[in-house]
Amino acid sequence: MTTKDKILLCMLVFVPISFITEWLHLHPVIVFVTSGLAIIPLAAWIANSTEEIATVVGPSLGGLLNATFGNATEMIISIVALRAGLVEVVKASITGTIVANLLLALGAAIFLGGLRFKEQSFQPKVARINASSLNLALVVLLTPTAIDFTSKGLQPTTINNFSAVAAILLLVFYLLMLLFSMKTHRDMYELRATELDESEQAEVKSHQHETSLWKNVTILLICTIALVFVSDVLVASLQKAITTLGFTSLFTGVILIPLFGGAVEYITAATFAMKNKMDLAVAVAMGSSLQIAMFVAPILVLVGQLMGQPMNLDFNPFEVLAVAIAVLITNSISTDGNSNWLEGALLLITYAVLGAAFYFHP
Repeated sequence: MTTKDKILLCMLVFVPISFITEWLHLHPVIVFVTSGLAIIPLAAWIANSTEEIATVVGPSLGGLLNATFGNATEMIISIVALRAGLVEVVKASITGTIVANLLLALGAAIFLGGLRFKEQSFQPKVARINASSLNLALVVLLTPTAIDFTSKGLQPTTINNFSAVAAILLLVFYLLMLLFSMKTHRDMYELRATELDESEQAEVKSHQHETSLWKNVTILLICTIALVFVSDVLVASLQKAITTLGFTSLFTGVILIPLFGGAVEYITAATFAMKNKMDLAVAVAMGSSLQIAMFVAPILVLVGQLMGQPMNLDFNPFEVLAVAIAVLITNSISTDGNSNWLEGALLLITYAVLGAAFYFHP
C-alpha cells in the first residue's frame, strides 16, 4: 500500500466517529468536521473502485463508468442536501466545486509540478476543447441572470422551465462529449508515450488481470451507501455549524463543502503534475469541472423538480462572477499546452482572493 492509501485507510475511522458524535448530540461543529473528514476516504475509495472496475470492463464502458461516477461524491451530498431543502447551499457547492477544481486543483498541480520541472506540457487540442466546453457552461449560468435582469414581473416558473430545458441540452452535449472522446476522436485523448513508462504499462497490464471485479463492485456499493448516511449527518449539522462558526451559507457552500468532497482530486492532480504527467493532471482538474457543469448540475435540476424541491440555474450573481473569473483565467493559461510555476501561483492567488471575497460577502 502507498502512503496515501494508508492515510486514507486510517481516515475511515472518522466514519463511525461521525455517527457517534451525532448520536451523542455533541457540538454541531464537531459533527460537521468529523462527517466532512469521513467523506474524504469514502470519496477516495469510490473513485479507486470505479477506476479498477473500468480497467476490467474495457475502455469504452470503463470511460463511461468513470464519466458517470467521477463526481459521485458531489452528486450524493447535493441530493441529500436538496432533499433537506438546502437548495441555495447545493447551488453554492456546484459553483464552488467548479471554481475549486479550476483554480485550486489545477493551480496546485501547475505550481508544484513547475517547482520540479521548469516547463511542462499537455495536449493543447484537448485543452482548447475543454476551454470551449467550459465557455458553454458559463453561457448557461449567465443566461438565467440575464433573463431575470432584463425582465419585469418575472415568474419563478419561467426560470424553472428554462433550467429544465437547459439541463437537458447540457446533458445532450455531455453525451456528445463522451462520444467524441471515447469513439470518434479517441486517439486525441490517449496518453502520450511519456505519460506511462514501460514498467508502468507492464504494471497496469498485470494489475488488470489481478483485479477482482466483484470485490471492487462490493467496495463501490458499501462506500456509496456509507456516503449517503455520512452525508445525512453532514447536512443535518450544517445549519447549526454555520450559525456557530459565523459563516454564511454562501461561504460554506462555495468554499468548505467542495474542500471535503474534492480533497482527493486535488491531491491526485498535484501528484500527477509532480511526476510530470500534466495530461493526467489537467484531465483530473478540468474534466471534473466539466462533469459538474455538464452532468451533475443538470441531473440535480431534474431530480430537484421530481423531488418537489425545484432547483434552477439562476445562481447568485457573485457565484456566476466567480465561475466566470475561474473559467476565463484558466482558459487564458491552458490553451497553449504549456505551464510553469508562476501560472500555478496565479491560479492559487486568484482562488485565495475569491475565497476571501466569499468570506466577507454578506
